[in-house]
Amino acid sequence: MSSNLLRRTFLRQFAGSALAAAPVLGLLGARPAQALDTRQASDLVGRVVSEIDRAINSGKTGPALYREFEKIFQRYADVNIIAQSVLGVEWRSASNAQRRAYTEAFAPYIARKYGRRFQEFVGGRIEVESARPVRSFFEVKGTAFLRGESPFEVIFLVSDRSGQDRFFNIIIEGVNLAITERAEIGALLDRNGGDLDRMISDLRTLQ
Repeated sequence: MSSNLLRRTFLRQFAGSALAAAPVLGLLGARPAQALDTRQASDLVGRVVSEIDRAINSGKTGPALYREFEKIFQRYADVNIIAQSVLGVEWRSASNAQRRAYTEAFAPYIARKYGRRFQEFVGGRIEVESARPVRSFFEVKGTAFLRGESPFEVIFLVSDRSGQDRFFNIIIEGVNLAITERAEIGALLDRNGGDLDRMISDLRTLQ
């Protein structure tokens, strides 16, 4: 393993552990959110959950269902914050052109990934139960009820730092999707020898 790869791996693991404790706090800032409040955060997730429920019980399957999930993600997710937090330390050294290209490639890729995870909810429902401020963002908790399975917790993290109320992470049964994705994007970057342009090119082809 090259010294550059070892350094990238160490930095990514260090940053990833920080994200586990306080997701993307460095991007959102330490001040409490100004405009967004608990009710608005809960209402946002309520709309997201309502649209997810409607999609998963629409009878659509496969690509048609994925497209519905992509639309939901594009309407309600803070793609820029998710993209930055997932790329981690490499974002800081990327040029403006690389940042734009990466974000444009990342958006449809992550929408498909979240969409596939949402598909697991077909035949079930999600109920929003509580919301609370956590430093510079809001944590909105819900419960997923699926056929033949015990209920489990789903947490949406919500902020208005981008200028609009958006969720920037989802934690399903304790699995932090942003951190999971960070590991996958990091592995893709490593497979391309740390070359961000090549990684972006590969990212465009992933399904």
